[in-house]
Amino acid sequence: METGIVLLNFGEPATPDRETVLEYLTRIFYDNADLEAADSERAARDRSRELAERRLPSIMAEYEEIGGSPLQEQAIAQADALAETLADRGHDVTVRHAMQFTEPLIPDVAAELADDGVDHVVALPIYPLCGPSTTVASIDALETAIAELEDYDPAFASITGWHRVPAYNRLRADGIDAFLHEEGVSLDDPETAFVFSAHGTPTKYLDAGSRYDQYVEEHAATIARLLGLEDYHIGYQNHANRDIEWTEPETEDVVERLGDEADRVVVEPMSFMHEQSETLAELDVDLAEDAAAVGLDLHRVPVPHDDPRFATLLADLLEPFCADFDPAYYQLRQCECRPEPGTYCLNAGVQPE
Repeated sequence: METGIVLLNFGEPATPDRETVLEYLTRIFYDNADLEAADSERAARDRSRELAERRLPSIMAEYEEIGGSPLQEQAIAQADALAETLADRGHDVTVRHAMQFTEPLIPDVAAELADDGVDHVVALPIYPLCGPSTTVASIDALETAIAELEDYDPAFASITGWHRVPAYNRLRADGIDAFLHEEGVSLDDPETAFVFSAHGTPTKYLDAGSRYDQYVEEHAATIARLLGLEDYHIGYQNHANRDIEWTEPETEDVVERLGDEADRVVVEPMSFMHEQSETLAELDVDLAEDAAAVGLDLHRVPVPHDDPRFATLLADLLEPFCADFDPAYYQLRQCECRPEPGTYCLNAGVQPE
């Protein structure tokens, strides 16, 4: 059986090209069109374009400031490292990466899998915390793209929530500890505040049953314990372009309130595995300005996208599918966030504290 591993990512434009960024934004808004009522598909597409054009000036400024997103380059490096790790273990598999909203787009990668004769596809989103518009949506997109291809019906499996992997928690904690040592910042200093910054999500998804916010809270609590950190805060980076509610509190509000309590703030971008506009622009530039305005020095923890342990932990997750043994042996169970056969995670049957 020819096995193909697909690492799924959000995607971002690698260069600040106006038309590329506009198409990218339009895809995002159209993919989430069900957040608003629309009379027809055409109306949904028109509304998506309207929202994209409204958002374009501000996001173009971000991409121009950071020189385009490094997400694509980092995703390629992660896929290559995983392929090498699996090959070293004796697994003859194909590893590809696919993006939800930029090239290589998920449907194009699905067609490549068909052309290569891959008859067993395993999808693994590079989203540590399972969310409906990221993890679940990317897997759905790949399975749909495969189903729409003629004469192609591979076995399909996927992994959703994986933030509970012990090596992942250790990787994040070690990254924070090493950064603080380099910066000369102590978490024991009462003038140092700590903020976990997670990607936000519309509360509509939470009301519908998503446990994303609970995953954020339990993961933050776990990392805090590994660091010996008693006091910390959680904020969400929201993109409120529609008239809908998003997760609260927002990261910038959390940081601004800390101005009367500390001299410096450490920010950990906990739900990211790539450096991208949300980290390089929203945190390093915008949030740093917000912090400075209230007298705080901001220290942003780098995303550990190139930690050599990352390929190993991904290979461990994928090993049951490469070596053909029961995923339950590695504590992978039928996912509850995506209750489709062949979808596994480490969160099933476990209620966060």
